[in-house]
Amino acid sequence: MSLSLVQGFSKSLAMTVLSEIGDKTFFAAAILAMRHPRRHVLAGCLTSLVVMTLLSAAVGMAAPNLISQTLTKHITTVLFFGFGLWSLWDAYNDDDSEELAEVEAELDADIKSNGEATKSNNKTDDDLKKKNRPFLTQFFSPIFLKAFSITFFGEWGDRSQLATVGLAAAENPMGVVIGGIIGQALCQIAAVFGGKRLATQISERFVALSGGILFIIFGIQSFFSTLES
Repeated sequence: MSLSLVQGFSKSLAMTVLSEIGDKTFFAAAILAMRHPRRHVLAGCLTSLVVMTLLSAAVGMAAPNLISQTLTKHITTVLFFGFGLWSLWDAYNDDDSEELAEVEAELDADIKSNGEATKSNNKTDDDLKKKNRPFLTQFFSPIFLKAFSITFFGEWGDRSQLATVGLAAAENPMGVVIGGIIGQALCQIAAVFGGKRLATQISERFVALSGGILFIIFGIQSFFSTLES
């Protein structure tokens, strides 16, 4: 196993875990798992995050071919320092319970707007509903699609997505993808099976502080790598 693969894997794994724990998508997975079958929620969230990781890594791989490698490294360095300062700012200014309450409110509003009714255990009604579902939901559970869409759009443009792009541009893309997927899987499994209790015990401030320090370390490494080249 090459050193570049190990570096890309370890950086991506650490960055993903510290970025995703306590994030909106983490809380969303925890809350959805309390209301719906866990297997559908976990499958939807994980599929979404795997797709997002692959897309982000692909953009990062393409970046050096579109702009110069030196400029790519400079942009990556700025991104890491920016994310580090952003995370440190969040650590000192955010309320630990604010994000969880915000996600709960959004999900409750979504339930009300869609007019979701209480689940029925009647098999005949379930079969009838299944026949009347849109084409896509004939193959995927509505809960799977809901978890997928909430996670995908929640992650779009998020720090972890942009950081994955930067890592894939600077490190071994394969290592970044493997580390990112494993990190996402660990976080989502913890959220889905740990539930809201685990979510409320997590200190967002501590996680944000740790993530900020990690991003700044990545930025310093990227800066010295640029000087060497």
